[in-house]
Amino acid sequence: MDTLVGRKRERAMLQRIMESGSPEFLAVYGRRRVGKTFLIKSFFQEKFTFYFSGVENSSKKTQLENFKMAFQNYFKQSVPTPENWTLAFAMLRDALNRSRKRGRKVIFIDEMPWLATNGSGFIQAFEYWWNTYASTVSDILLIICGSSTSWMLNKIIRSRGGLHNRVTRQILLEPFTLAECEEYANSRKLSLSRKHIADYYMIIGGVPYYWQQLDKAYGLPQNIDNMFFKKNAVLRDEFAKIFNSLFKQSEKYVAIVKTLIKRQSGFTRGEIVKNANLSDGGSVTRMLEELEQCGFIRSYSAFGKSRKEKIHQLVDFFSLFHLHFIQNKPVTDARFWTNNLNSPACNAWNGYSFEQLCLLHTEQIRRKLGIGGVTTYTFSWRSRDREQGGAQIDLVIDRDDQIINLCEIKYSNNEYVITKEYDLTLRRRRGLFIEETKTRKTVHDTLITTYGVKHNEYRDNIQSEVVLDDLFI
Repeated sequence: MDTLVGRKRERAMLQRIMESGSPEFLAVYGRRRVGKTFLIKSFFQEKFTFYFSGVENSSKKTQLENFKMAFQNYFKQSVPTPENWTLAFAMLRDALNRSRKRGRKVIFIDEMPWLATNGSGFIQAFEYWWNTYASTVSDILLIICGSSTSWMLNKIIRSRGGLHNRVTRQILLEPFTLAECEEYANSRKLSLSRKHIADYYMIIGGVPYYWQQLDKAYGLPQNIDNMFFKKNAVLRDEFAKIFNSLFKQSEKYVAIVKTLIKRQSGFTRGEIVKNANLSDGGSVTRMLEELEQCGFIRSYSAFGKSRKEKIHQLVDFFSLFHLHFIQNKPVTDARFWTNNLNSPACNAWNGYSFEQLCLLHTEQIRRKLGIGGVTTYTFSWRSRDREQGGAQIDLVIDRDDQIINLCEIKYSNNEYVITKEYDLTLRRRRGLFIEETKTRKTVHDTLITTYGVKHNEYRDNIQSEVVLDDLFI
């Protein structure tokens, strides 16, 4: 079993919950494969008072039989299979009352959405058990977990019924950062440079399960071929499984994601409705919120635009890679990534994906710029002047200390060289930005690269630079 790495914030929360002295109801949710169950099992070292997990596509009868077996395992008591969930939770209540265990009684119900099938009566029984019993017992720590984000949000966290405001804590477990991926790679003796860690991240993101598939005997192209392109590759069909596990009516969420892949800079809500052939209603707003909570998309405002005009952009690395290189493409080359590593398509992909990597690590960029304590706002900006080449800036950092950073992001295998032509482009872009936005703030050019900027006669025109290592802070 892998060692628990990273997750410092989540571990600190779990420790606070353990020591709170009050009944606690923790809901843990997040995308498939992100390590929700692993986090809880590792932190508590599987020393639960009671642990039970739902099984996908199983009948109520089978789930109740599994509950009985878990009950007998933890309480060492032979019992018949309960006829319904009300009786099952009554059994659990009585067993907890008889328990002589001192300290926290940790009850972990995993994959709860799979238990609450239509007509099962699970939610009603669970509500009654929590509201009339568990919420009144100071030493109970209840943890529920589920990959179906829409179900966890709508039925538990945002419930308008018997569970309204009952959750005392929640953890949206997000993918690893670059720094956490480095820690994980080191724990598995993968011996990867930070450049290679970034290159992997730009394809599979920070999902621990995907990193678990890496074989230290192979280099990056061979590992990517093995994971995506060889016959029966483990991640070849992962895209559909992700959305089916996370969302009901997953085809609508997929339609949104497939729409967003068509334009790198993203679409407004209205454009999404039109291009994805969706009905324009509140459900679209809800789906966009859920996709953002799971880290598939981000929403942002263009510089000078209102929040009503915010743009939604696909930022999930795995989805981007799948839709670019795998969707609707037959498996014809088991060595596709090895054979195309330096092709124009892959080079263009690296440039775009590196931009997304930097946008995901804006907090680290702020720290490098020494503005961690300064209030900032991040935007994108596009010039209205198409005759000047349609200047566009993907990352604008607007600071309360009266400075604006215009960030240019460049992926390179060596130090990046600023040529005379590129220097003119940067100057023209900065001038257009100042002219069109009418800003009175000082405007700095910031270059974000993999290995830094080569020192030449144009280097001093850059006020600040950020390198790949800085994203690991």
